[in-house]
Order: sequence, then C-alpha cells, then structure tokens
Amino acid sequence: MTNNHRDSDDALGIVHATGMGNLLAGLPSVPPAAESFETLASKLATGVNIQRIVSYGHSSPPDFWYDQADAEWVMLVQGEAILQFEGRPDLHLRAGDYCYIAAHLRHRVAWTAPDQPTVWLAVFF
Repeated sequence: MTNNHRDSDDALGIVHATGMGNLLAGLPSVPPAAESFETLASKLATGVNIQRIVSYGHSSPPDFWYDQADAEWVMLVQGEAILQFEGRPDLHLRAGDYCYIAAHLRHRVAWTAPDQPTVWLAVFF
C-alpha cells in the first residue's frame, strides 16, 4: 500500500487515506508557502476526521480566528507552537503536548517554530 492509496469501507462509512503511515514521514526540509493538511482517517457517519497538519513558521493571518462547528483534540507531535484563545491565556505547546478545543471556541495559531516543521495530529469530532 502506498501513501497515495485511498481505501473506503462503505459498510462502516470510513474513508482513510492510508492504512498505515508515519506522521513524521515526508516532512519539508525548507518552509513551504502554506501549511499542509492531510486527512488520515474520516468516518463520514459520525463526522470524525483525523488530520496531520504541518506548519513551518506559519501562523494564522492577523485578526483571523477559527470558529469551528466541531470540537478538536490536537497533539503536537514535533516542533513548537503557540495557540491563542479569545478571552483566555495563550497556550505554548511543545512536542507531546495536547489540548481539547471545544466547538466554537475561537482560537488561532499565533506562532510555530520557524526552524523546523511543526507536526500536529488533530481529531475533529
């Protein structure tokens, strides 16, 4: 199975990009123009979506806030990042740190490490 293979289990409503992989494989060696978002698994019936996000010195645009209909559990696999939450203290994440972001809790990425890829594992539900 290659990383570009897409499988679907129609009986369970599961769509996944790969059956197996490595979250740290294929990381850029130089900062790309934009963050990358890769769906690792998604269960359509329940709205669960698991993504690998790779940032490399990226941050949310000024005055932009995520306001998502789904809750999010996110873990920083590699790198460093600062999340800002509306009306709450900033959260400085390092490799291994995770947090839960409630649905409609406005947040933004204030900073990610500029000298290495920052790898996020995000579960939306």
